[in-house]
Amino acid sequence: MSFTTPPGTHGTRQPRGPVLRLVNRMSVGRVRRAGGRTMGMDLLILHTVGRKTGHEHATPVAWFPGTGASWLVAASANGAAGHPAWYLNLAAHPDEVEIEVQGRTVAVTAEELHGPEREAAWAQIVQAVPRFASYERKTDRVIPVVRLVERG
Repeated sequence: MSFTTPPGTHGTRQPRGPVLRLVNRMSVGRVRRAGGRTMGMDLLILHTVGRKTGHEHATPVAWFPGTGASWLVAASANGAAGHPAWYLNLAAHPDEVEIEVQGRTVAVTAEELHGPEREAAWAQIVQAVPRFASYERKTDRVIPVVRLVERG
């Protein structure tokens, strides 16, 4: 599936550049130490290839169970107008993705969900962690839901 969800025009402000990199670096360590569960959510570490730099980036992201060997993630950015950088990196390199989840590293392919499939996955996410509904209310963009499917 293609990554086609457009950004919005308003939403919460998000840290950028060096501040975001520092926050992510600290958060990755915290997620690893906590065994992948923090703030009442299951978190994975998403390894993407930068769409502009080609460098690897590691980002902690909440995950939800998908069907079979897959994980669902929502590109909420806490309700920001724009998509998080990791979503844009997935769009550019959907087959160059790894996740650290439940004590193992898994090569995955990223697929954005659309239509009824996206709506069902979003409902599952909001039911599991109700605060995700507030992120959608803060912005005029549709929050993308991405399925990470184990390769191999």
